[in-house]
Amino acid sequence: MKGIILHGGHGTRLRPLTHTGPKQLLPIANKPMSEYCVEAIKDCGITEIAIIIGGIGSKKVKEYYGDGSKFNLKISYIEQDEPKGIAHAINLCKDFVENEKFLVFLGDNIIQKSISDISKKFENDDDDALVLLCEVPNPERFGIADVKDNKIIKIMEKPKNPPTNLAVTGIYFLTTKIFDIFTRLKPSWRNELEITDALQMMLEENCIVNFEMITDYWKDTGTPNDILHANGEVLKNMQPYFHGVKNENVELVGNTMIGMNSKIHSTSKILGPCIIGKNCVIGKNCVLGPNVSLGDNSKLTNCSIQNSIIMENCTIDSNIKIKDSILASNSSITLDNNNNEKVLLLGEGTKISL
Repeated sequence: MKGIILHGGHGTRLRPLTHTGPKQLLPIANKPMSEYCVEAIKDCGITEIAIIIGGIGSKKVKEYYGDGSKFNLKISYIEQDEPKGIAHAINLCKDFVENEKFLVFLGDNIIQKSISDISKKFENDDDDALVLLCEVPNPERFGIADVKDNKIIKIMEKPKNPPTNLAVTGIYFLTTKIFDIFTRLKPSWRNELEITDALQMMLEENCIVNFEMITDYWKDTGTPNDILHANGEVLKNMQPYFHGVKNENVELVGNTMIGMNSKIHSTSKILGPCIIGKNCVIGKNCVLGPNVSLGDNSKLTNCSIQNSIIMENCTIDSNIKIKDSILASNSSITLDNNNNEKVLLLGEGTKISL
């Protein structure tokens, strides 16, 4: 079986974070969100992955994943000239797939539980497709499956009046039968070839479309709040470690992960779950956490940060309270006597100085 990761799109709901790179490389717990997809596919025993790239930052994707050797995988790249839908992107992989079954991940989907058992089941069964479903509180935002007597009877894209709350996640097990469907698929109202429409056609043509439920955790990280929520969920399930340097009086509370050579001042406090990358300096009078990710080579002084993601090479030197925020890499904040609570969304290289 082979793997496919969709890594394109414009990420408009995440601007300005996505002005300089793809949303799937935004970090969750100091790791690009698409790397969680890579790990999930690898856990299924798959060793060949095609990454669909297109739009801004495609070069960054290639630079990060390379040929896959650092992940003990073989990774290749397929260009999608413009976002024409999930079905269009998958169809570009026909030659890569050859005659094998395959697993598709949208690169902004985060799960925590292994799906290797589902993968093995699909490999051994006669299903033409298998989709992963998850109960959601806002089904109108998603493709939805109508299920009766443990069978999918209909799949629809973002219905105004959803018949169920069972979202079709961005994780699909497919066979080559889908490629014949793609040749007959018509663009939707948004001029895209929808995977939900293709799956519905399979149902109408009496193909076997099965499903499994995700009951642990699934998040489609399309908005800043989604990313922050996923960050907190991943952090709380990580194993704590300490590879840094700290004064005896430093207070570490709860689940904390401290990277190599990072230094923590004696007057600062780390409240888990919280991850600090390599070579960071947590200066005096800082309070980090809970639910904070701090990227490599960042320096903080006099600040309080909660439920936020601060990417690599950031500097904060201010008596400021930051909450529910995302600061892209190479950002800096230097403010005098600003004790107000701030919610920030800063693109790469942003500098705030007053």
